[in-house]
Amino acid sequence: MTRQPLVARRAEELLSASVVATAPVAGGDIATATRLRLSNGTTALMKTLPHAPEGFFAAEADGLRWLAEVTPAGGASTPEVLGADHECLIIRWVEPGKNSVDAAAALGRALATTHAAGAPSYGAERDGFIGRLPMPNRPADTWAEFYAVRRVLPYLKLARDRGAATPEQAAAIESVLPRIAELVPEEPPARLHGDLWNGNVLWGLDGQAWLIDPAAYGGHREVDLAMLALFGLPHLPRVLDAYVEAAAETRPLADGWADRVALHQVFPLLVHACHFGGGYAERAAEAAARFA
Repeated sequence: MTRQPLVARRAEELLSASVVATAPVAGGDIATATRLRLSNGTTALMKTLPHAPEGFFAAEADGLRWLAEVTPAGGASTPEVLGADHECLIIRWVEPGKNSVDAAAALGRALATTHAAGAPSYGAERDGFIGRLPMPNRPADTWAEFYAVRRVLPYLKLARDRGAATPEQAAAIESVLPRIAELVPEEPPARLHGDLWNGNVLWGLDGQAWLIDPAAYGGHREVDLAMLALFGLPHLPRVLDAYVEAAAETRPLADGWADRVALHQVFPLLVHACHFGGGYAERAAEAAARFA
């Protein structure tokens, strides 16, 4: 590791330790990531994004802290927030390792505990972000309303505006929204990670799975489970089996939850359509059509 003076100086403004060395970290699509070695022996990850939208890193920091409230009670692990401002976030470094069946089972149990900690409402006090996109979080009285109005329709409109979704695809998705209330049993809001796809599960060298890059809010726990299944999480069946077993001790998943996975994937597929175009809107329309 060498030392990048500008990066080091920015980190030192937020931390009570000097930066001994820095090194670039590959993999981030949005922010620039840098590994820091601090004079107090701590290793950290610094994410920077010049001219970030207002509240961008604060939302991520708040989400990490909110999820971490449950960790001492057996909830999912998240990296400790060391500092944040309007253009950067610094978290404790998690050394990457290999996935394992044991870690997957532990993740399933921990995620069930995090979800069970609950949330005050469907939504959150402040709007957030998912990827580069704003994410509306104004609370709603029911999950059916929140999912349709805060999660599906904003990204469907944006996808259409960007030419990433056709009128026919939009119509197919819109047609299922009035049926959400009958398709999805209501339950108390869960404490969600909110963007829980494979890339946001970090398998640590310590043998556990860590949740990173949250878009946290109060929502239906089936959304987190649906996102885990979207892009091929390693050992997913073991994660889900352990989750179901742990949830059965407090609040079992509603019958038919696995059949609703595609319904709750409509939202993240539309987010991907807005970010990347391609065939994501078509996949969202096909998922919605299963429930028409």
